[in-house]
Amino acid sequence: MKIHEKYITRCIEIAKNGLGTTAPNPMVGCVIVFNNDIIGEGFTSPYGGNHAEVNAIEAVKDKSLLKEATLYVTLEPCSHFGKTPPCSDLIIKHQIPNVVIGTTDTFSQVAGKGIEKLKTSGCNVTVGVLENECKEHHKRFLTFHNKKRPYIILKWAETQDEFIAPETRNEQKPVWITNEQSRQLVHKWRTEEQAIFVGTKTILEDNPSLTVRDWTGKNPIRVVLDRTNRLSKDFQVFNEEAKTLVISENEINFSKNIAAHFCSYLHKKNIQSIIIEGGRQTLQTFIDENLWDEARVFTGKSTFNQGVKAPVFKGKQIQESSILDDILKIYSNQ
Repeated sequence: MKIHEKYITRCIEIAKNGLGTTAPNPMVGCVIVFNNDIIGEGFTSPYGGNHAEVNAIEAVKDKSLLKEATLYVTLEPCSHFGKTPPCSDLIIKHQIPNVVIGTTDTFSQVAGKGIEKLKTSGCNVTVGVLENECKEHHKRFLTFHNKKRPYIILKWAETQDEFIAPETRNEQKPVWITNEQSRQLVHKWRTEEQAIFVGTKTILEDNPSLTVRDWTGKNPIRVVLDRTNRLSKDFQVFNEEAKTLVISENEINFSKNIAAHFCSYLHKKNIQSIIIEGGRQTLQTFIDENLWDEARVFTGKSTFNQGVKAPVFKGKQIQESSILDDILKIYSNQ
């Protein structure tokens, strides 16, 4: 492995520690190298805290070494004032001579300005090391800024005979298709994304809380579609365990392209990633409008013989795994 790729790989590795906590900031990883030794590394703190470059520089015990070091980072250092000062200014202040960047930042307030500022100061800048891997790592952030919508993950569980729900039910609660380990994984996923979404029918039939109970982490923002405001505040999604955003016909146009209007609304709300956990109609709406990035599909061991059919979609399978007697397949929308 080439030396630059080695350290950018490490940047990606540590950056994942910020998953689910940094939004709307990207989860960046940074390492600082002197004489082929890592002398400091850091990842983005929860939103409002330090960026990765700041944490990496602070981790260097002997700051005099920075003048002969190389800073590696997954994403172009910022050049604007937000919650914190520009990282490019800090790099220049410490006279770090070499900066290696995985990929450029497409956010309009950065978009090459950080690189330009570093080069103008005399810094030797290398861009595009493991670029595809860095873009994949920053897929939520880049999708949000490039496509003006959240990164969308569809998720459902289906039976062996491809049903996602029974025809009828006796109680207002979920009918489980998967095992407890699969459900725990879903709760882990919830901590990793900014929001989770269901339609009105799912609330009425299942009364879910959409929180994290089987994993440690923050609850996602609960987004509920309630066109005519018919959901009472007695449902669990309106408890105080997490923030809930209700979208009705006062917020978006329901006459056509509902998913597109929904995505535009969430973009304005600064939501960068969302799990769609709705019923078939909700899921199929996003599929039909081609507004999804990943589909995570569980298949349990049970059969229903009749009921609500699973959504119909086309995607490239990128992963398959077994969780006891459940099968999980993950697809990419290509």
